[in-house]
Amino acid sequence: MEINLISDTVTRPTPGMLNAMMTARVGDDVFKNDPSVNALEYEMAQLFGKGAALFFPSGTMTNQTAIKLHTAPGEQLICDKYAHVYNYEGGGVSFNSGVSCKLVDGHRGMMTAHQVEQAINPPDFYHSPKTSLVCIENTTNKGGGACWDFKELEKIRAICDKHNLAYHLDGARLWNALAEKKESPKQYGALFDSISVCLSKGLGCPVGSVLVASEELIHRAIRVRKILGGGMRQAGYLAAAGLYALEHHRERVAEDHKKAKELGEVLRQLAIVQTVEPIETNIIIFELDTTVVSEEDFLKQLADQHIAIIGMGQGKLRMVTHLDYTDAMHTKVLEVLSSMNN
Repeated sequence: MEINLISDTVTRPTPGMLNAMMTARVGDDVFKNDPSVNALEYEMAQLFGKGAALFFPSGTMTNQTAIKLHTAPGEQLICDKYAHVYNYEGGGVSFNSGVSCKLVDGHRGMMTAHQVEQAINPPDFYHSPKTSLVCIENTTNKGGGACWDFKELEKIRAICDKHNLAYHLDGARLWNALAEKKESPKQYGALFDSISVCLSKGLGCPVGSVLVASEELIHRAIRVRKILGGGMRQAGYLAAAGLYALEHHRERVAEDHKKAKELGEVLRQLAIVQTVEPIETNIIIFELDTTVVSEEDFLKQLADQHIAIIGMGQGKLRMVTHLDYTDAMHTKVLEVLSSMNN
């Protein structure tokens, strides 16, 4: 039994999802004639209470398109130092949009409204970049799946309105935050100018993210997606997976959170583990006591038991629970970790 806890992106379509994909009605989405893509985009726009939506091959392309829409070359966006758009999108902010990032030293990937306001450059001081956008990530990947306080997000919205800034949400794992905090997509739709939502993480789809925003922004986004090479033809086979996941997989992400918290409890009891970050959703980040065991030896011990996890650098290790992580796998991982105390 191979157990992959490297990421929630490793999942494979369930039989029901595969059937939905193979029986999908398709057309040419570049001409906006794919009925399954159109249905997914309509469903997502309705779900978030936004004017329109657009299907993308990846979350990175979705975020990069949103940044392009909200900024002009030479301008600057504000984000936390842990933000995915800064750390894990290949420098696309500068490459694609000619924009720089003002990094905020927040807590577990989350910054306060006060910090955001302090990071805004004076608009009339032409020596510094013009601040034009604030980017939020929920849940925070590098922050260990942490969920934002919605009241703080509302305070940041007020700061954006006060200073005429756009407000974008990288909601790669927003489904996890919604499930954990008992919040609704429409709450987020009402707050943000644009939202990137991933289908291939918590919902278990093989490919795809969706950008939701106003009709005007989505109309412009189609051109940017084309420029970035994101136009797809019979994409309905992929969109059908998204439609299936919205109906069948949204509620079940709470199971991943439960398993992650149980893994965290066992890790906290191990003498070889120095710290375990707070666990809210499906990501577990922890540090070893390297005076007792090296990261290499720890990873090898797990690999010998056919368990794969990932190192994040700076001494941190990560596990991510997901759709394909079964109860039987969970029992084995708990047993293997517990045995490391012997």
